Amino acid sequence: MNFEIHKLSSEKFPPLLYEIPQPPKQLWYQGTLPSDKLSLLAVVGSRKYTTYAKQVIEHLVSGLANYPVGIVSGLALGVDGLAHETALKYNLYTLAVPGSGLDESVLYPASHKGLARRIIEGGGGLLSELSPKTGATSWTFPQRNRIMAGLCKATLLIEAGEKSGTLITARMAVDYNRELLAVPGSIFSKNSYGTHQFLKLGATLVTDASDILAALNIEAFENIVPISKTTLSEQEELVIKILHEPRDRDSLLRLLALPVSEANILLMGMEMQGYIMYESPHYRTLL
Repeated sequence: MNFEIHKLSSEKFPPLLYEIPQPPKQLWYQGTLPSDKLSLLAVVGSRKYTTYAKQVIEHLVSGLANYPVGIVSGLALGVDGLAHETALKYNLYTLAVPGSGLDESVLYPASHKGLARRIIEGGGGLLSELSPKTGATSWTFPQRNRIMAGLCKATLLIEAGEKSGTLITARMAVDYNRELLAVPGSIFSKNSYGTHQFLKLGATLVTDASDILAALNIEAFENIVPISKTTLSEQEELVIKILHEPRDRDSLLRLLALPVSEANILLMGMEMQGYIMYESPHYRTLL
């Protein structure tokens, strides 16, 4: 696995970043950048999350499995880490935008270095406008937040207290004319104050993955007509052949012998067309 840090040429910057008031002048990345076929969703929330928030993330992210959605978050403790972990669990592309440079010596938080490696190994990536060895400081996090909000078509707010830094990202999403989505919480919980304030101001209420898909203008599977098996490419035929019996992801990737990023795109496309399905921990064919 190649963990080399690359500098991204300006002509390859994600187009949505050019729409924000202060676009980054430079970007570094590790791993795989998101395909332009993906709709990116920023997932943000409290560092001190509740059991309810963990259940919400599991419920919503699992419902996005097999759809062309990528999960973006900030690699931080709490909701950010849960969002990345759950995306990996359900084989969704995930991109981390830390509040530091990408060099392992400064990557913040240090406790999530292992998670960062698993994101890259799982076909995802890390992105930062900070030079690789720039450490995290109080000003780097608001800077990072604007990148997250700018990258994504929508931002999903899950638990945020009255003075949570998460609210900065939510405000930026609104300022950038992006969709702001919020999950309602308990009226007795301080962690719900920020989300409820944005719901009062017009954020889209989310209780199910279908609400997110609607905000991203993605049709649910029941409205997608599967393509005939006769149109399978050679690689797709190989996947179907391998899946004559259910296979876990690692076994399937080994047998395909493709680069992880290429295999992920292939499998995602086949899932979208209704050829295969991922039911943790196995893939199985639907043909």
